[in-house]
Formats: sequence, C-alpha cells, structure tokens
Amino acid sequence: MREIREVIEGRAARLSAGDVRGHLAYSAPEVMQYSLAPPLGEKVDTTDPTQVEQWLATFEAPPRREVTQLEITVDGDVAFATSIDSLSATPKGTTDAFTLWYRVTLGLRRIDGRWLVVHEHESVPFQMDGSFAAAIDLEP
Repeated sequence: MREIREVIEGRAARLSAGDVRGHLAYSAPEVMQYSLAPPLGEKVDTTDPTQVEQWLATFEAPPRREVTQLEITVDGDVAFATSIDSLSATPKGTTDAFTLWYRVTLGLRRIDGRWLVVHEHESVPFQMDGSFAAAIDLEP
C-alpha cells in the first residue's frame, strides 16, 4: 500500500508544482476519467499533456492539491483508493483565491511492476433541496 500512497501523493505534488508530465507519469496511457468538468465521462490519453497544460494556464500559479482521508484497498494487481481532496488556486486575471473540497475515487492497476491510475472519479455533492446547487462550501 505504500507504493500506491506514493503514486497518489506524488501525482498531487507534481500537479502542485506545475509538472504536468510528472503528474501524468503516474497514470496508464489511457484513463477513464469522470472529472469535475464536463463531459460526464471520457477516456483520456495521458500521453498528451495538452488538456492539463491548458487547464493549468487558467490559474495565476499551479493549484495546490491536498489529499486527505486516503483509504486504499488492494487485491492482487488491482486497487482502489478513496480520499477527500482540496484544490486551492487563484484564477488568472483575479486576486480571488478559492479552495474547493471534493471526493475522489481512483482505480489502479499494477502494470509492468508499477502501480498506475486507470480510473479517476471526482465529484462535488449537490444540495438536495431542489436547487441542485453544487455544495462547494463543504470542508472535512
């Protein structure tokens, strides 16, 4: 489980450092991704850093990602991990920083002796009062 923890924490650290290729190196060449942004889901080619680079360019500096409440389950060459993560950043052109807490589930496989992310699901809860507003004010 130490190796998997290093993958998860390493990819967060590489993103926080703005190292896109280093961040993507923790993923299999193709990842099924259910991210906070549309679409509902897509297969992502992690050999192409363009999408992540374009997203990072929307911030004044690379966002800081923190992984908390990490729980890992392993069976053979397959694992899944759940966590509550935060993303702190300042959008380009503003001084209004934000911190967003959200849920993450990762699926990993041991491929050629390395644990790699093959599935990523991020979500934000929404209000069940009929407004369907994202509950972006939640903190652990």
